[in-house]
Amino acid sequence: MKILIAGGSGLIGTALTHHYLQKGQEVYILTRRGSAAALPAGAKGVAWDARTTSGWGDLMEEVDVVINLTGENLGGGRWTEERKQRFYNSRIQSGKVLIEAMRQFARKPAVLVQSSAVGYYGDGGDQVLEESSPPGKDFLARLCVDWEESTREAEFMGVRRVVLRTGVVLAEGAEVLNRLILPFRLFVGGPLGSGRQWLPWIHIADVIGAVDFLVEHETMAGAFNLTAPQPVQNATFGRTLARILGRPYWLPVPAFALKIILGEMSKLVLEGQRAVPRRLLDGGYIFRFSEHEAALRDLLVKG
Repeated sequence: MKILIAGGSGLIGTALTHHYLQKGQEVYILTRRGSAAALPAGAKGVAWDARTTSGWGDLMEEVDVVINLTGENLGGGRWTEERKQRFYNSRIQSGKVLIEAMRQFARKPAVLVQSSAVGYYGDGGDQVLEESSPPGKDFLARLCVDWEESTREAEFMGVRRVVLRTGVVLAEGAEVLNRLILPFRLFVGGPLGSGRQWLPWIHIADVIGAVDFLVEHETMAGAFNLTAPQPVQNATFGRTLARILGRPYWLPVPAFALKIILGEMSKLVLEGQRAVPRRLLDGGYIFRFSEHEAALRDLLVKG
């Protein structure tokens, strides 16, 4: 099986690349870096600019699976209008150019895996969010809606399309987990805002497992919440993290302070989604990590 990954240098892309290489699959990674030196050994780097099909488009006729994970990181600074436009362009433009490449050939990939996020639902409060829940109306929700729509045309070309509404991915050494851990390492861990916002987490092992499951099962199509079955509130997650690290949980960070420091980006930590993977569970996927403490111990406790 030949697999083409766009956005393959990030956390999920790298993990999936290793997974498929270990299974003996042929993996091509569309990269803007101009060099395959930083890619996992065995992966084939192919240069692209995410705007045109020049230099790589012919690959679309050969591959069986396309996985689109492109998108500029939402963290790393305040959301200026310029950055928000980059968030948008990096997601929507790349999806459209993948579709353009598909149009050029009679032979199509069997499946297209399209990345999205649970931000699709907006701030859901305490409402349980399944895949049939409506989208939100804020910037992140609108971004996710358009992100998903960028490759919808594949369905009209007879390509099975899977959309991943991914939650907070927990992985060893990952930026998100490191940011969650740092305050506790410094003995200043505590709830963010009210602490009642929901954290739709998922262990990286289940990201890989679920994507592989969805690719392999030909009846699986449409949107899937890529989250663990048991989301938790921020305060519960924080207390568990403090207990595992042997650190206190005592210093709350007020919502107004986060809004002043982070601006609109504060939505990433002050709002949440009580998302559950209804369609994955109904489809028969069995999670390795359903409970957050087991997931955190797997990643943080060695020996």
